[in-house]
Amino acid sequence: MAEPTPHLLIVDDDERIRDLLARYLKKNGFLISAARDAGHARRLLSGLEFDLIVLDIMMPGEDGVSLTKSLRGEMQTPILLLTARDETKDRIAGLEAGADDYLAKPFEPKELLLRINAILRRMPEPEAVKVAPKVLTMGQVRYDIDRGEMWHGSDPVRLTGTEVQLMRIFSARPGEPMSRTRLVEELGRGADGQAQERAVDVQITRLRRKIEADPKQPRYLQTVRGEGYMLVHD
Repeated sequence: MAEPTPHLLIVDDDERIRDLLARYLKKNGFLISAARDAGHARRLLSGLEFDLIVLDIMMPGEDGVSLTKSLRGEMQTPILLLTARDETKDRIAGLEAGADDYLAKPFEPKELLLRINAILRRMPEPEAVKVAPKVLTMGQVRYDIDRGEMWHGSDPVRLTGTEVQLMRIFSARPGEPMSRTRLVEELGRGADGQAQERAVDVQITRLRRKIEADPKQPRYLQTVRGEGYMLVHD
């Protein structure tokens, strides 16, 4: 049985860029919808399900970072930010808001395609449900390894696509320190190593807020001096 065609939402106030991206991505096998601003995107998202959102940061009215942060409270759909800003602090702001990746303008369409495919590959398969799932317990938090789902007591915890991937990496090797360089490689991130490692630090900080009773004194997602990060469980 053929897999369904991934449906992408492009959000950009520049009509020329929207059309160029839509044509290129359609030629590469994607189903495309497009929105001109945050309000238009919300209307489409209220009635359709998407596999990934390609979102421009610099838009009139509500910008891409604000929209990303808002959407993260409602859904786990992966988000790739497009930004003309090339400073690390701006990239970090996007990741802190909940984006899964970013791409600075100008960029080669081929690189955008590679990043989209990399994000989609990292997303958990919804049909991969096992009869006897393995579960890690971390205080009040439970993580189902097979399903890629996290729970705090009886309440589900929303994870971004990158957080799901980090949990899969850590839970495959509990008790084993993982360097930031290795995490960058396993996450499939590109060049610009120092900035990417700082981005991993941001993701770890966010993940700790969802796991730890006291994120400033982590018990389960620990920092191992000189070696990186390590996940332990009860």
